[in-house]
Amino acid sequence: MADIYKAVKLTDKVYWVGAIDWTIRDFHGYTTHRGSTYNAYLILADKITLVDTVKAPFREELISRIASVVDPRDIKIIVSNHSEMDHTGCLYDLIDLVRPDQVVASTMGTKTLGDIYHRDRIITPIKDGGELSLGNMSLRFMETRMLHWPDSMFSYLPEEEILFSHDAFGMHLATAERFDDEIDPAILDYEGATYFANIILPYAPLVTRLLSRVGSSGMTFKFIAPDHGPIWRRDIPGVIANYGRWAAQKPTMKSVVVYGTMWHSTERMARAICEGLAAAGAAAKCMSMDVFHRSDVAYEALDAGALIVGSSTLNNNMLPQVADVLTYLKGLRPANILGAAFGSYGWSGEAAVHIADILKEMKAAPVAEPLKVQHVPTDDDLRKCYALGEEIARKLKENKEDA
Repeated sequence: MADIYKAVKLTDKVYWVGAIDWTIRDFHGYTTHRGSTYNAYLILADKITLVDTVKAPFREELISRIASVVDPRDIKIIVSNHSEMDHTGCLYDLIDLVRPDQVVASTMGTKTLGDIYHRDRIITPIKDGGELSLGNMSLRFMETRMLHWPDSMFSYLPEEEILFSHDAFGMHLATAERFDDEIDPAILDYEGATYFANIILPYAPLVTRLLSRVGSSGMTFKFIAPDHGPIWRRDIPGVIANYGRWAAQKPTMKSVVVYGTMWHSTERMARAICEGLAAAGAAAKCMSMDVFHRSDVAYEALDAGALIVGSSTLNNNMLPQVADVLTYLKGLRPANILGAAFGSYGWSGEAAVHIADILKEMKAAPVAEPLKVQHVPTDDDLRKCYALGEEIARKLKENKEDA
């Protein structure tokens, strides 16, 4: 297979040897419309080094790409930056095949690998700030705990000015092209933001601190090489700036209106709220959970200043598709947002109250009491929905001015 799958050259000393997953469409509940890649990197130092591996079904693709450059058995060191199985699924197969002199991971990584694979192979722990000699080159390590696992770490190759950034600065995007300057920037912006919103957002405060630490480290970059998606070589300042902006979650004039409806009454309320938002100068995204996926909502909420959620009442509760998206968003922990709840009901009307309670748990600042309408909204009811949109827009403007 070595003559089918080829390595891709970053520099004379570093090659991409990962795998392309064209068909994956779900990643822990996050829809990956464009597939993904599992990136691994080969360093042709005196001690040939492999940084990360790939998901288990892609073992042969990884080995074939390595074999297009060197005999895999010449690998002396394997580095695991992140223990999640899409990056370590064939780690122990590689260890058995190449018999490296050393396998290294972060301190937490050594424990996590043991907990996942239950193998006797000794993994050498690398401390934060540690350095590993590759002979004529070296790797420096920076722990990035909880971005997005406790074991995560950066590896930096100063001689080539390459940062191997594990899941940070990545995206789920399957392409034949390997570098950012070969791909439509609009696709990179969308997929990068979607990835951040669905994977990295819960750890946004840690991102801010990490960027500060990287900025003061003295590291310079010709490449940022993540474990998913394209390798950055053109717009490195742009992707770093995006992470800073997304992590800051500064208030904006955008609202996301999410709803589930049975007989279109709650839908009519949602549309009236969006009209009020727009009339008062706020951007509005109206999203039916019968049409959109939870990960689409996460993307839209990333730069939103308000989250407005509605549902019909079903069996004294909200509709299941609304419960689904709220559970998902609660785990992502968006910050600096306003919250409001609404919905129609037949005879009990608990849905909007339950939604308001969850928004409160999410620390979304409430704009008003839950807005409820029995059965079909009247013209007066729709005017109240419109007025709620206007009020949210006014609050958004105040928040933006105060930020």
